[in-house]
Amino acid sequence: MKTKIEKLIIQGLRSLTAAAMISLFMLTTATAQSKKGGTVQQTHTVTATVMTINQETREVQLKTEDGQIHRFIAGANVKNLAQVKEGDVITMLYTEALAYEVREHGEAGATATVAAAKAKPGEKPAGVVAQQTTLTVKITAIDTKTSSVTVKGPRGNLKTIQVKDPSKLNGVKVGDVVDITYTEALAIKVDPAAKKQ
Repeated sequence: MKTKIEKLIIQGLRSLTAAAMISLFMLTTATAQSKKGGTVQQTHTVTATVMTINQETREVQLKTEDGQIHRFIAGANVKNLAQVKEGDVITMLYTEALAYEVREHGEAGATATVAAAKAKPGEKPAGVVAQQTTLTVKITAIDTKTSSVTVKGPRGNLKTIQVKDPSKLNGVKVGDVVDITYTEALAIKVDPAAKKQ
């Protein structure tokens, strides 16, 4: 379950990812016997200071650098909450990447993997979780008059995409496949409050 602040980060980047996926289709090019591809990546960092923390109720109040206050209940998956103190600084790094590769042979399909790691007991809370999904679509039609490409997904669904730059269709042919890999990762760490001098 994502916290309120994690949801805010992800919400703002989801629309960028959708736009990036469409852009990748628009940029796809291939020439005979060669592979073409590219990557679009977006990283966002949020830093917040722990204003208050109630170890019994697990309620945490954070203040982000822009002055916004966020309150949430730390779930049971936060194992080292007892190590967090007022004034500690929480840094969250959220990354999304979308990569594509055009190749000559293959079939439509989809795969997904998830990996996670967390701090050892007694350490300041920290963790990272990453998920990667690869979707392979097959080009079933190219219309040079309208500068569009139709692709077939793993469930047989067809999607026609308008290509802004018609020259991007040079070397692309019906039967080529496009591997689209979407990766998202969230890393969170807690650092002790700066010592007063």
